[in-house]
Amino acid sequence: MSDVPGAPADLLRSLTRAERLLSRRLGAVLADDGLSIEAWRVLCLLSDGQGHPMSEVSAEASLPPGTLTKLVDQLVDRNLVFRRIDPVDRRRIRAYLTARGRREHARLDERVRASLVELGIPETGMLGVPPAAELVSQLDDLIGRLDPTRRPDPARRPDPARGSDRRADSGPGSDRHADSARGHDRVDVGTVGGSRC
Repeated sequence: MSDVPGAPADLLRSLTRAERLLSRRLGAVLADDGLSIEAWRVLCLLSDGQGHPMSEVSAEASLPPGTLTKLVDQLVDRNLVFRRIDPVDRRRIRAYLTARGRREHARLDERVRASLVELGIPETGMLGVPPAAELVSQLDDLIGRLDPTRRPDPARRPDPARGSDRRADSGPGSDRHADSARGHDRVDVGTVGGSRC
């Protein structure tokens, strides 16, 4: 693509190709359980147990609100996710994993990690820090620099031991998304007031 190794065009090509190939591989792992990559992203986000507004789930899963609503409806039908009215802001809906959803996420997480190990990506590297965590940290930094609309979230900090970001506080004050995105939260009358687990 470029005569100079490491040129911006090479970075774009490599990142795009890696994302496509990794998505294809993980999609095959998840297909055995009838889950899409998008559903996996939602389960991963909700696995922290804190519940997230639908607008945040939409942004983090990179799905338009209408598509996310259909996907979450499917996850609710499978008893993996439930929705509740936010106790602080009753205009908003928060999504959570059910007990079954937590078990399924843990089981699938092991399968996904095993698939990555098969690729030669070890669980731990030098000093006990997963190499994938370092790569994720570098990519998150790049994303933050490339996306001028993304405001830094001081409550979000890298957790190299888990290979992911962890929120110190996901209360209503930590929502990073504009109020206009809140219109995408919707009430699921069938689950308000109680979960289906």
